[in-house]
Amino acid sequence: MSARAPAKTPAKAPKKKQVGTVTRFFDKISVAAIKLEQPLPVGNKITIEGPAGSLEQVVDSMQIDRKQIQQGTPGQEIAIKVTKAVHENDKVFVLE
Repeated sequence: MSARAPAKTPAKAPKKKQVGTVTRFFDKISVAAIKLEQPLPVGNKITIEGPAGSLEQVVDSMQIDRKQIQQGTPGQEIAIKVTKAVHENDKVFVLE
């Protein structure tokens, strides 16, 4: 009788909810402008996805009109620093 290792359960993918859309990308400063459809607080983990790929990161800070804010609300266009290039119309999701 041989001992079998227990079957591995696949890791659960985090749930994601769309919170906005990229409206512009400023490549020299690596900042994305995002039009929000849902609230988005600083500290949330997001993914930005589009035809050219995706990126996952934590929102460390956000601004409106060059002023720091702690949370963006629906209808606002916020700016966040991103770790790689994104593109206009890429979708922004919060990971839950």
